[in-house]
Amino acid sequence: MAHVGVLRVLEEMRIPVDLVVGTSAGSAVGALYASGMPVDEIEQRFMDLDWISSFQDDPGRAYKPVRRKQEDWRFPVVPGIGVRWDGLHLGGGIIAGQNLGFILNELTRNAALVEDFDELAIPFRAVATDLETGEQVVLGNGNLSEAIRASMSIPGVYAPVKREGRLLVDGGVANNLPVTVAREMGADIVIAVDITDPLLKAEDLQEAFSVVGQLTTMMTRMNTEYQLDRLEDTDVLIRPDLEGRSSADFYDAPILFELGATSARNHARELRHLSVDKPRWEQFRARINDSAYSPGEIARIRVEQDSKLAGEFLRSRIRQQTGEVLDVEVLEEDLKRIYGLGYYETVSYSLSPSAEGTVLTVQVQEKSWGPAYLAFGLNYEDNFDSETRFNVGAALRITELNALGGEWQTGLQLGTEPYVRTEWFQPLDFGYQRFLTTGAEYTRDTFSVFDGEGERVAEVDVTFRQLDLALGTELGGNGEVRLGYSRGYATVDEQVGDAVAPSGSIHQGALSLQLVHDSLDDIFHPQSGGFAGIRGRMERERLGSDRHFDSVTGMGLGTGSWQGFTLTGLVYAHAVTRGEPGIENTVRLGGFRRLSAYAPGEITGENAAMASVFASQEFGGPFMPWFAGAGIETGNAWESFDDASWNNTVRSYSVFAGVDTFLGPVQLATAYNNEDNWTAYLNIGFSFTQLFY
Repeated sequence: MAHVGVLRVLEEMRIPVDLVVGTSAGSAVGALYASGMPVDEIEQRFMDLDWISSFQDDPGRAYKPVRRKQEDWRFPVVPGIGVRWDGLHLGGGIIAGQNLGFILNELTRNAALVEDFDELAIPFRAVATDLETGEQVVLGNGNLSEAIRASMSIPGVYAPVKREGRLLVDGGVANNLPVTVAREMGADIVIAVDITDPLLKAEDLQEAFSVVGQLTTMMTRMNTEYQLDRLEDTDVLIRPDLEGRSSADFYDAPILFELGATSARNHARELRHLSVDKPRWEQFRARINDSAYSPGEIARIRVEQDSKLAGEFLRSRIRQQTGEVLDVEVLEEDLKRIYGLGYYETVSYSLSPSAEGTVLTVQVQEKSWGPAYLAFGLNYEDNFDSETRFNVGAALRITELNALGGEWQTGLQLGTEPYVRTEWFQPLDFGYQRFLTTGAEYTRDTFSVFDGEGERVAEVDVTFRQLDLALGTELGGNGEVRLGYSRGYATVDEQVGDAVAPSGSIHQGALSLQLVHDSLDDIFHPQSGGFAGIRGRMERERLGSDRHFDSVTGMGLGTGSWQGFTLTGLVYAHAVTRGEPGIENTVRLGGFRRLSAYAPGEITGENAAMASVFASQEFGGPFMPWFAGAGIETGNAWESFDDASWNNTVRSYSVFAGVDTFLGPVQLATAYNNEDNWTAYLNIGFSFTQLFY
């Protein structure tokens, strides 16, 4: 951003630039200017940019298939650990650079067809480092966004970029101030902008991060000093005073622009002789403005992959057609959905000219640490009185088991609610529109039984074991319908207190039909999107069940945000429309955000309904936001909906505060009900969708 301020002053002084060389993030600024983008547009783009997303690979939950979203709340932590026969493996960087690639593609769209960087409005070079040899690599051709991406791949943070058999990382390692590269391109006068951090004093080197930072600065400072020695008397060196700001202060864009501009103005005397008169300046600007490129219609679409999956697997997911103008928004949405499948380290695209027209190339790089991946989870709920629930879990997902994209996932959860599930997912076509799943599941739940006065009278352990088979189809990116059959049995293992159910096994055999729409942006703390689900279940003797009943479950959730204020509304209902479901199918409400002022399981019945509204305000910065809010919940459970009325619903009023973490929000809450009872909660990893699933 300080570089942009310098460019602003060069334009104010009418100083034409004949060539641009950039290293690291400086290569991004240099490439945009060299491609002809006006300085005021560069400034606006940087101010509008979602910088946090450039340090993330996940394009967002909205781009995951619905089947993955169902397990998000149980195993939300995906640390990029792969499993192979020879052990555990990690990627080449904390960040693969997926979203950064989309950002750079968008920024350089007007130069997407340029393969020789000498053909840009201003000749340009980006400097990267060969990770194997440590030598500088000067990039002067190929895909412009990929060249920038390579030049700014901080080792260990961003994964290296593979290019022509080399692994490329941040150019600052080899040449942080590329004066010599400018000379080799023919520069007579070099305007060098040096923003290298100064070395810290001994008293500032007391913590691990400062020590690591000092080592990094030493590395870049040494090669920077070498380049500074190559400057001549006719050259101009500009060193912006950033007033202690670092790479994390990208939200101070207007200030940083001005700090760079101020430093350049301080060198106005040295720069003045480089100015040209107004006619020559207008001629220079006209040449740059006439250099915009248009890809036109797409003549051919090519897919480059190193994958076990069939080629049609990717092509069937790309809606762009030949003979049509490139629709960048649709293409990026398709590529994000491909990335959301979890198979690839990066999914990117590039444009290139050919005799037949513009060629769109989609490139996917398979994860080097796959194709089996670990995920983890933790959830905790304590009401500081009668109920504490604590579970830790892990899951192993093995992907690419056949050309259609078959997967096998096994999840294990230990704690107060043990859970084991193994499932095979088999697409029936390349587009995942139709699929088949088969699985086996074991769960155990301990729940309390309360009398009409709210006193606990029994505690019951129920174990469920089942096999299931389902046929389904995707409905767009956020919808799914599936028809399933399950066969198993439930066992009342232990009862403490009053006997409320017969012991022994209860056979279960059911058909179910489920329709789900899930566009929530986050499973734990959604701020946009919605969830809608409806499920019909039928148990019959001829299906292998000891029961004879039908039930319907429905849930709707909507949420929206404006300037940090979030409003979320929820409705839920479960109704038995025929027969007697038995205790193993009883609906249990109570607990955090399930009528919060009541203990878990305190409100039970064969039929239940609940509605709630929560409002919260977010505070703090982008790295560690926290929130506070309040909620109203109302509902109840009944043996029959004929007994339901507004007069016999219960209500809960709550206030809460929390901080978002990689495990989900950690929240403290207190709730009060219309029966003059108070309760409090500490909760980690709550998801509204648990109520439906």
